[in-house]
Amino acid sequence: MQFDRNGLQVLDRAECLRLLGTATLGRVAVTADALPVILPVNFIMADDQIVIRTGRGTKLDAATRNSVVAFEVDQIDPMYHTGWSVLVTGVARDMTAQPELLHLAHEPARWAPEKASDGRLIAISADLVSGRRITTDMRVAVAQ
Repeated sequence: MQFDRNGLQVLDRAECLRLLGTATLGRVAVTADALPVILPVNFIMADDQIVIRTGRGTKLDAATRNSVVAFEVDQIDPMYHTGWSVLVTGVARDMTAQPELLHLAHEPARWAPEKASDGRLIAISADLVSGRRITTDMRVAVAQ
């Protein structure tokens, strides 16, 4: 088990992807009009890609046309001060009309109401993946 300088457990790629598969809500960071924007999105994991839904004409739509984006998911237990966080950096591309859609078990849920014909699906490649786990395990304190 590896720990960073702050005592957080460093997660390997396989564990990060596994944790991503357990969540449905994340945040995507994009650049819109030369400014950073972080937006909440529903997502699913499909073949080591993050698949999100967005409406046509939104900031997310405009900002994810083959752009490099960041995507973050976490799960925190505030009572026990434990949890995990996973960060993915990759290229976002439109997959709305792609044949790979046929292989999705289901599409991500809608974040906000939209017209059924107005939705787009965007896939984010998992090029760079990192994660940390917060633990109260006393062995961590001793290892420091």
